[in-house]
Amino acid sequence: QVQLVESGGGLVQAGGSLTLSCAASGINFAFNVMGWYRQAPGKQRELVATKTPGGITNYADSVKGRFTISRDNAKNTVHLQMNSLKPEDTADYYCNARRIGTGTPNYWGQGTQVTVSS
Repeated sequence: QVQLVESGGGLVQAGGSLTLSCAASGINFAFNVMGWYRQAPGKQRELVATKTPGGITNYADSVKGRFTISRDNAKNTVHLQMNSLKPEDTADYYCNARRIGTGTPNYWGQGTQVTVSS
């Protein structure tokens, strides 16, 4: 059974920092692109950041320079360090795992809420 369990969300003031974590089980972590996506109320889910098993990263323009994605292939975990948070970063954040190359299967965590107050 595949599980992606997120943690670390919460309420933070603008300019503050949070670190999200995702623990993966039931997948071959080393063959999966791990990523973070977010969905704000009334908006579509959007890419935040991804990282391949080999370390190639991709970031949304809106978070470049502020967020950092990291993964620990030995512990099957992926993290998102979020600095200089803005109110527009407020959203539910979801961990994602997709098989490198084919993109499927594609798995999602249950989400963790991040609220940034102004």
